[in-house]
Amino acid sequence: MSAAQFSQYLANQVNTASPEQLLIMLYNGAVRFLTEAECAMEEGRVAQRGMLISRAIDIINELNVTLNHEIGGEISANLEALYDYMNRELLQANIKDDLERIVLVKEMLTGLRDTWLKAIDQVHAEAAGQRELRLATPEGETATLRAPAGGY
Repeated sequence: MSAAQFSQYLANQVNTASPEQLLIMLYNGAVRFLTEAECAMEEGRVAQRGMLISRAIDIINELNVTLNHEIGGEISANLEALYDYMNRELLQANIKDDLERIVLVKEMLTGLRDTWLKAIDQVHAEAAGQRELRLATPEGETATLRAPAGGY
């Protein structure tokens, strides 16, 4: 596959992904860049390390600016603080040639990604199991129709 074909493939992946898939793609990208930055650091490739850390920081910034504080409330505020902390750690890792800080941030991102994956799976499972319809009766009451567990 040529570079142009691969680029088109990636563009199609992003353009057709659900918001949940995009979120996971961002986390995966940041983790991948930090894994590559670890290797670059161990091999003394300073410029490459800096570029890879910058790409991870860009992704973390994207995660940060897409937080919805109206809906997310305290969770969004906590994620914002965590993302800011990660960015500071990565900047210090790059300045001080500190592998441990990269590993720490990568572990944090991996944990967040795995938590989101579980939450997404749970929401999808609950949505699939949600087989009831609420209707208003002429008397103003609410009637609930439930589908059998095995479906119709």
